[in-house]
Amino acid sequence: MKFLAVTLIVHAPDPVTGVRKPTNDRFREVIDNALLAEELGFDGFGVGERHERPFISSSPPVVLSHIAALTSRIRLFTAVTTLSLLDPVRAYEDYATLDHLSGGRLELIVGKGNGAAQRELFHVTTEDQWERNAESYELFRSIWRQDKVTAAPRFRPRLTEAQVWPRPLQQPIRVWHGSATSRESVDLAARYGDPLFSANVTNPIEPYAELIRHYRERWEHYGHDPAGIAVGAGTAGYYAARASQEAIAAYRPVFEGQLAFQKRLGLTPVFRTLEDFVERSSALIGSPQQIIEKVHRYHEQFGHSVLHVHADAGGLTDVQHRDSLALFQSDIAPVLRREIPDPPFPWGPVPGEPSPEPVGGHSFQSS
Repeated sequence: MKFLAVTLIVHAPDPVTGVRKPTNDRFREVIDNALLAEELGFDGFGVGERHERPFISSSPPVVLSHIAALTSRIRLFTAVTTLSLLDPVRAYEDYATLDHLSGGRLELIVGKGNGAAQRELFHVTTEDQWERNAESYELFRSIWRQDKVTAAPRFRPRLTEAQVWPRPLQQPIRVWHGSATSRESVDLAARYGDPLFSANVTNPIEPYAELIRHYRERWEHYGHDPAGIAVGAGTAGYYAARASQEAIAAYRPVFEGQLAFQKRLGLTPVFRTLEDFVERSSALIGSPQQIIEKVHRYHEQFGHSVLHVHADAGGLTDVQHRDSLALFQSDIAPVLRREIPDPPFPWGPVPGEPSPEPVGGHSFQSS
Protein backbone atom coordinates (compact mmCIF):
# COMPACT_ATOMS: atom_id res chain seq x y z
CA MET A 1 0.00 0.00 0.00
CA LYS A 2 1.11 3.56 -0.76
CA PHE A 3 0.37 6.67 1.29
CA LEU A 4 -0.28 10.30 0.38
CA ALA A 5 -0.56 13.44 2.47
CA VAL A 6 -3.13 15.78 0.89
CA THR A 7 -4.24 19.37 1.43
CA LEU A 8 -7.07 21.42 -0.05
CA ILE A 9 -5.43 24.52 1.47
CA VAL A 10 -8.43 25.50 3.55
CA HIS A 11 -7.97 29.06 4.79
CA ALA A 12 -10.45 29.28 7.64
CA PRO A 13 -10.19 30.08 11.34
CA ASP A 14 -8.52 27.34 13.37
CA PRO A 15 -11.39 25.16 14.66
CA VAL A 16 -9.98 25.24 18.20
CA THR A 17 -8.41 28.70 18.62
CA GLY A 18 -10.61 30.62 16.16
CA VAL A 19 -7.53 32.36 14.73
CA ARG A 20 -7.07 32.54 10.97
CA LYS A 21 -3.47 32.71 9.81
CA PRO A 22 -2.35 35.31 7.27
CA THR A 23 -2.47 34.00 3.71
CA ASN A 24 1.32 33.97 3.35
CA ASP A 25 1.69 31.97 6.58
CA ARG A 26 -0.90 29.46 5.38
CA PHE A 27 1.03 28.87 2.15
CA ARG A 28 4.26 28.54 4.13
CA GLU A 29 2.54 25.91 6.28
CA VAL A 30 1.59 23.92 3.16
CA ILE A 31 5.21 23.94 1.95
CA ASP A 32 6.47 22.90 5.40
CA ASN A 33 3.98 20.04 5.47
CA ALA A 34 5.14 18.84 2.05
CA LEU A 35 8.75 18.82 3.28
CA LEU A 36 7.64 16.97 6.41
CA ALA A 37 5.80 14.37 4.31
CA GLU A 38 8.94 13.66 2.30
CA GLU A 39 11.09 13.59 5.43
CA LEU A 40 8.79 11.07 7.12
CA GLY A 41 8.58 8.77 4.09
CA PHE A 42 5.16 9.44 2.56
CA ASP A 43 4.90 8.27 -1.04
CA GLY A 44 3.07 11.33 -2.37
CA PHE A 45 1.86 14.83 -1.56
CA GLY A 46 -1.34 16.19 -3.05
CA VAL A 47 -2.72 19.72 -3.50
CA GLY A 48 -6.39 20.23 -4.26
CA GLU A 49 -7.96 22.77 -6.60
CA ARG A 50 -10.87 24.92 -5.49
CA HIS A 51 -11.92 28.36 -6.68
CA GLU A 52 -14.06 29.53 -3.77
CA ARG A 53 -13.84 30.34 -0.09
CA PRO A 54 -12.62 29.11 2.35
CA PHE A 55 -9.96 27.61 0.02
CA ILE A 56 -6.85 29.26 -1.42
CA SER A 57 -5.93 26.30 -3.63
CA SER A 58 -6.81 27.95 -6.95
CA SER A 59 -3.35 27.35 -8.48
CA PRO A 60 -2.02 23.83 -7.80
CA PRO A 61 0.62 23.99 -10.61
CA VAL A 62 2.29 26.94 -8.90
CA VAL A 63 2.22 25.38 -5.43
CA LEU A 64 3.41 21.99 -6.68
CA SER A 65 6.20 23.58 -8.71
CA HIS A 66 7.51 25.27 -5.57
CA ILE A 67 7.32 21.96 -3.71
CA ALA A 68 9.07 20.21 -6.60
CA ALA A 69 12.04 22.57 -6.29
CA LEU A 70 12.40 21.78 -2.58
CA THR A 71 11.96 18.00 -2.69
CA SER A 72 13.56 15.14 -4.60
CA ARG A 73 11.65 11.90 -4.03
CA ILE A 74 8.01 12.35 -3.13
CA ARG A 75 5.46 12.09 -5.97
CA LEU A 76 3.28 15.14 -6.56
CA PHE A 77 -0.49 14.82 -6.99
CA THR A 78 -3.31 17.16 -7.93
CA ALA A 79 -6.36 16.48 -5.80
CA VAL A 80 -8.24 17.24 -7.96
CA THR A 81 -7.57 19.11 -11.20
CA THR A 82 -11.02 20.58 -11.98
CA LEU A 83 -11.11 19.93 -15.70
CA SER A 84 -14.76 20.97 -16.04
CA LEU A 85 -13.64 24.55 -15.28
CA LEU A 86 -10.40 24.69 -17.25
CA ASP A 87 -9.24 25.04 -20.81
CA PRO A 88 -7.60 21.62 -21.32
CA VAL A 89 -4.94 23.09 -23.61
CA ARG A 90 -3.80 25.59 -20.97
CA ALA A 91 -3.99 22.94 -18.24
CA TYR A 92 -1.86 20.62 -20.36
CA GLU A 93 0.81 23.30 -20.79
CA ASP A 94 0.98 23.95 -17.06
CA TYR A 95 1.21 20.30 -16.07
CA ALA A 96 3.60 19.23 -18.83
CA THR A 97 5.92 22.00 -17.63
CA LEU A 98 5.52 20.90 -14.02
CA ASP A 99 6.30 17.30 -14.98
CA HIS A 100 9.70 18.44 -16.27
CA LEU A 101 10.39 20.71 -13.31
CA SER A 102 9.67 17.87 -10.89
CA GLY A 103 11.82 15.31 -12.70
CA GLY A 104 8.83 13.20 -13.75
CA ARG A 105 7.11 13.00 -10.35
CA LEU A 106 3.68 14.36 -11.33
CA GLU A 107 0.41 12.39 -11.13
CA LEU A 108 -2.95 13.96 -11.89
CA ILE A 109 -6.25 13.28 -10.17
CA VAL A 110 -8.90 14.88 -12.37
CA GLY A 111 -12.56 15.61 -11.72
CA LYS A 112 -15.35 18.07 -12.30
CA GLY A 113 -14.95 19.72 -8.89
CA ASN A 114 -17.68 20.86 -6.49
CA GLY A 115 -19.18 24.15 -5.45
CA ALA A 116 -21.69 26.60 -6.92
CA ALA A 117 -19.44 29.64 -6.49
CA GLN A 118 -16.66 28.27 -8.65
CA ARG A 119 -19.12 27.11 -11.31
CA GLU A 120 -20.48 30.67 -11.48
CA LEU A 121 -16.95 32.08 -11.63
CA PHE A 122 -16.20 30.03 -14.73
CA HIS A 123 -19.72 30.13 -16.22
CA VAL A 124 -20.23 26.38 -15.88
CA THR A 125 -23.74 25.05 -15.23
CA THR A 126 -24.94 21.98 -13.39
CA GLU A 127 -26.40 20.82 -16.71
CA ASP A 128 -23.14 20.96 -18.69
CA GLN A 129 -20.50 20.27 -16.01
CA TRP A 130 -20.26 16.54 -16.73
CA GLU A 131 -20.03 17.06 -20.48
CA ARG A 132 -17.33 19.67 -19.93
CA ASN A 133 -15.41 17.31 -17.66
CA ALA A 134 -15.51 14.42 -20.14
CA GLU A 135 -14.70 16.62 -23.15
CA SER A 136 -11.81 18.33 -21.37
CA TYR A 137 -10.37 15.02 -20.24
CA GLU A 138 -10.61 13.44 -23.68
CA LEU A 139 -8.92 16.44 -25.31
CA PHE A 140 -6.35 16.59 -22.51
CA ARG A 141 -5.62 12.90 -23.07
CA SER A 142 -5.22 13.37 -26.81
CA ILE A 143 -2.75 16.22 -26.34
CA TRP A 144 -0.63 14.09 -23.97
CA ARG A 145 -0.37 11.34 -26.57
CA GLN A 146 -0.34 13.04 -29.98
CA ASP A 147 2.10 15.48 -31.53
CA LYS A 148 -0.70 17.13 -33.54
CA VAL A 149 -4.35 17.34 -32.55
CA THR A 150 -7.39 18.18 -34.63
CA ALA A 151 -10.65 18.45 -32.70
CA ALA A 152 -13.93 20.34 -32.71
CA PRO A 153 -14.86 20.51 -29.03
CA ARG A 154 -18.09 22.06 -27.84
CA PHE A 155 -16.69 24.13 -24.98
CA ARG A 156 -13.52 25.64 -26.45
CA PRO A 157 -12.34 26.79 -29.91
CA ARG A 158 -11.54 24.22 -32.58
CA LEU A 159 -8.03 22.78 -32.88
CA THR A 160 -6.54 22.09 -36.32
CA GLU A 161 -3.24 20.23 -36.44
CA ALA A 162 -2.45 21.93 -33.15
CA GLN A 163 0.96 21.37 -31.58
CA VAL A 164 1.13 22.03 -27.85
CA TRP A 165 4.42 22.33 -26.04
CA PRO A 166 6.30 21.17 -24.09
CA ARG A 167 5.78 17.45 -24.39
CA PRO A 168 5.61 15.92 -20.88
CA LEU A 169 8.66 14.17 -19.48
CA GLN A 170 6.59 11.10 -18.63
CA GLN A 171 5.00 9.37 -21.60
CA PRO A 172 2.26 9.72 -20.58
CA ILE A 173 1.60 11.14 -17.14
CA ARG A 174 -0.64 8.85 -15.09
CA VAL A 175 -4.15 10.22 -14.64
CA TRP A 176 -6.48 9.16 -11.80
CA HIS A 177 -10.16 10.10 -11.69
CA GLY A 178 -11.56 11.59 -8.51
CA SER A 179 -15.01 10.31 -7.57
CA ALA A 180 -17.30 11.44 -4.78
CA THR A 181 -20.95 10.87 -5.67
CA SER A 182 -21.43 10.22 -9.37
CA ARG A 183 -21.33 7.30 -11.75
CA GLU A 184 -20.24 9.60 -14.59
CA SER A 185 -16.71 10.02 -13.25
CA VAL A 186 -16.48 6.32 -12.42
CA ASP A 187 -17.55 5.34 -15.92
CA LEU A 188 -15.07 7.76 -17.51
CA ALA A 189 -12.21 6.22 -15.52
CA ALA A 190 -13.25 2.67 -16.38
CA ARG A 191 -13.71 3.45 -20.07
CA TYR A 192 -10.11 4.60 -20.45
CA GLY A 193 -8.58 2.05 -18.06
CA ASP A 194 -7.50 4.73 -15.59
CA PRO A 195 -7.18 4.37 -11.81
CA LEU A 196 -9.91 5.72 -9.51
CA PHE A 197 -9.55 7.84 -6.37
CA SER A 198 -12.55 7.83 -4.04
CA ALA A 199 -13.10 11.08 -2.15
CA ASN A 200 -14.80 9.25 0.69
CA VAL A 201 -14.64 12.05 3.25
CA THR A 202 -18.22 13.23 3.78
CA ASN A 203 -20.50 10.20 4.29
CA PRO A 204 -20.32 6.68 5.72
CA ILE A 205 -18.64 4.02 3.62
CA GLU A 206 -21.64 2.54 1.79
CA PRO A 207 -22.19 4.99 -1.12
CA TYR A 208 -18.47 5.09 -1.89
CA ALA A 209 -18.19 1.31 -1.81
CA GLU A 210 -21.12 1.09 -4.24
CA LEU A 211 -19.38 3.47 -6.68
CA ILE A 212 -16.19 1.43 -6.51
CA ARG A 213 -18.12 -1.78 -7.21
CA HIS A 214 -19.68 -0.02 -10.20
CA TYR A 215 -16.20 1.03 -11.36
CA ARG A 216 -15.02 -2.57 -11.25
CA GLU A 217 -18.07 -3.71 -13.22
CA ARG A 218 -17.58 -1.03 -15.88
CA TRP A 219 -13.85 -1.77 -16.04
CA GLU A 220 -14.60 -5.35 -17.09
CA HIS A 221 -17.43 -4.18 -19.37
CA TYR A 222 -14.87 -2.13 -21.32
CA GLY A 223 -12.64 -5.18 -21.67
CA HIS A 224 -9.83 -4.32 -19.26
CA ASP A 225 -7.95 -6.91 -17.20
CA PRO A 226 -9.25 -6.83 -13.59
CA ALA A 227 -5.67 -7.28 -12.39
CA GLY A 228 -4.91 -3.77 -13.64
CA ILE A 229 -7.39 -1.98 -11.35
CA ALA A 230 -6.01 0.57 -8.90
CA VAL A 231 -8.18 2.38 -6.35
CA GLY A 232 -7.22 5.12 -3.93
CA ALA A 233 -9.27 6.30 -0.95
CA GLY A 234 -9.30 9.35 1.29
CA THR A 235 -9.83 9.89 4.99
CA ALA A 236 -12.11 12.39 6.73
CA GLY A 237 -9.56 13.05 9.46
CA TYR A 238 -6.46 11.54 11.05
CA TYR A 239 -4.91 11.52 14.50
CA ALA A 240 -2.98 8.68 16.10
CA ALA A 241 -1.63 8.38 19.62
CA ARG A 242 -0.21 5.46 21.57
CA ALA A 243 -3.47 5.03 23.50
CA SER A 244 -6.92 5.38 21.98
CA GLN A 245 -8.15 7.47 24.93
CA GLU A 246 -5.33 9.95 24.33
CA ALA A 247 -6.20 10.20 20.64
CA ILE A 248 -9.90 10.77 21.31
CA ALA A 249 -9.22 13.39 23.97
CA ALA A 250 -6.83 15.32 21.71
CA TYR A 251 -9.15 15.21 18.69
CA ARG A 252 -12.38 16.12 20.50
CA PRO A 253 -11.79 19.92 20.45
CA VAL A 254 -10.98 19.67 16.73
CA PHE A 255 -14.20 17.80 15.97
CA GLU A 256 -16.33 20.13 18.10
CA GLY A 257 -14.79 23.17 16.39
CA GLN A 258 -15.47 21.71 12.95
CA LEU A 259 -19.03 20.88 13.98
CA ALA A 260 -19.62 24.46 15.13
CA PHE A 261 -18.17 25.79 11.85
CA GLN A 262 -20.54 23.60 9.81
CA LYS A 263 -23.51 24.86 11.81
CA ARG A 264 -22.47 28.50 11.29
CA LEU A 265 -22.46 27.82 7.55
CA GLY A 266 -25.98 26.39 7.80
CA LEU A 267 -24.84 22.85 7.00
CA THR A 268 -26.43 19.77 8.52
CA PRO A 269 -23.67 17.61 10.00
CA VAL A 270 -23.56 13.99 8.85
CA PHE A 271 -21.85 12.89 12.08
CA ARG A 272 -23.15 14.67 15.17
CA THR A 273 -20.82 13.16 17.76
CA LEU A 274 -17.12 12.37 17.77
CA GLU A 275 -17.88 8.76 18.64
CA ASP A 276 -20.11 8.41 15.56
CA PHE A 277 -17.48 10.17 13.43
CA VAL A 278 -14.78 7.74 14.56
CA GLU A 279 -17.02 4.71 14.08
CA ARG A 280 -18.78 5.38 10.76
CA SER A 281 -16.74 7.95 8.84
CA SER A 282 -13.46 7.29 7.06
CA ALA A 283 -11.58 9.18 9.79
CA LEU A 284 -8.61 7.34 11.30
CA ILE A 285 -8.51 8.36 14.96
CA GLY A 286 -7.18 6.12 17.69
CA SER A 287 -4.24 3.90 18.52
CA PRO A 288 -2.04 2.48 15.73
CA GLN A 289 -3.71 -0.94 16.05
CA GLN A 290 -7.20 0.56 15.85
CA ILE A 291 -6.26 2.49 12.72
CA ILE A 292 -4.71 -0.57 11.08
CA GLU A 293 -7.88 -2.56 11.76
CA LYS A 294 -10.11 0.20 10.36
CA VAL A 295 -8.06 0.49 7.16
CA HIS A 296 -8.44 -3.26 6.73
CA ARG A 297 -12.22 -2.98 7.17
CA TYR A 298 -12.33 -0.32 4.49
CA HIS A 299 -10.05 -2.36 2.26
CA GLU A 300 -12.53 -5.24 2.37
CA GLN A 301 -15.08 -2.93 0.73
CA PHE A 302 -12.82 -0.80 -1.49
CA GLY A 303 -9.88 -3.02 -2.39
CA HIS A 304 -7.79 0.14 -2.41
CA SER A 305 -4.01 0.21 -2.67
CA VAL A 306 -3.45 3.94 -2.02
CA LEU A 307 -4.60 5.88 1.05
CA HIS A 308 -4.44 9.59 1.78
CA VAL A 309 -4.35 11.33 5.14
CA HIS A 310 -4.68 15.04 5.81
CA ALA A 311 -1.43 16.97 5.46
CA ASP A 312 -2.71 19.87 7.59
CA ALA A 313 -2.84 20.15 11.37
CA GLY A 314 -6.45 21.35 11.14
CA GLY A 315 -6.83 22.34 14.80
CA LEU A 316 -4.11 20.14 16.26
CA THR A 317 -0.97 21.76 17.61
CA ASP A 318 2.14 21.60 15.45
CA VAL A 319 3.68 19.09 17.87
CA GLN A 320 0.56 16.89 17.86
CA HIS A 321 0.42 17.00 14.08
CA ARG A 322 4.05 16.08 13.54
CA ASP A 323 4.06 13.36 16.20
CA SER A 324 0.90 11.84 14.78
CA LEU A 325 2.29 11.72 11.21
CA ALA A 326 5.57 10.28 12.54
CA LEU A 327 3.61 7.59 14.40
CA PHE A 328 1.78 6.77 11.19
CA GLN A 329 5.06 6.12 9.42
CA SER A 330 6.71 4.24 12.30
CA ASP A 331 3.85 2.02 13.52
CA ILE A 332 0.99 2.05 10.98
CA ALA A 333 2.39 2.33 7.45
CA PRO A 334 4.91 -0.56 7.74
CA VAL A 335 2.13 -2.99 8.75
CA LEU A 336 -0.22 -1.83 5.99
CA ARG A 337 2.60 -1.94 3.43
CA ARG A 338 3.17 -5.60 4.31
CA GLU A 339 -0.47 -6.62 4.46
CA ILE A 340 -2.11 -4.68 1.59
CA PRO A 341 -0.71 -4.85 -1.97
CA ASP A 342 0.68 -1.88 -3.85
CA PRO A 343 -0.97 -0.56 -7.03
CA PRO A 344 -0.39 -2.79 -10.08
CA PHE A 345 2.16 -0.40 -11.62
CA PRO A 346 5.59 0.91 -10.62
CA TRP A 347 5.51 3.79 -8.15
CA GLY A 348 7.72 6.14 -10.08
CA PRO A 349 7.95 7.97 -13.37
CA VAL A 350 5.72 6.53 -16.07
CA PRO A 351 8.06 5.05 -18.73
CA GLY A 352 9.26 7.78 -21.03
CA GLU A 353 12.44 9.81 -21.07
CA PRO A 354 15.14 9.14 -18.47
CA SER A 355 14.13 11.03 -15.35
CA PRO A 356 16.49 13.86 -14.34
CA GLU A 357 16.84 15.60 -11.02
CA PRO A 358 14.12 18.20 -10.37
CA VAL A 359 14.98 21.86 -10.69
CA GLY A 360 16.64 22.74 -7.42
CA GLY A 361 18.45 19.39 -7.36
CA HIS A 362 21.89 18.61 -8.74
CA SER A 363 21.10 18.63 -12.45
CA PHE A 364 18.36 19.27 -14.97
CA GLN A 365 17.87 17.82 -18.43
CA SER A 366 15.41 19.45 -20.80
CA SER A 367 13.53 17.59 -23.47
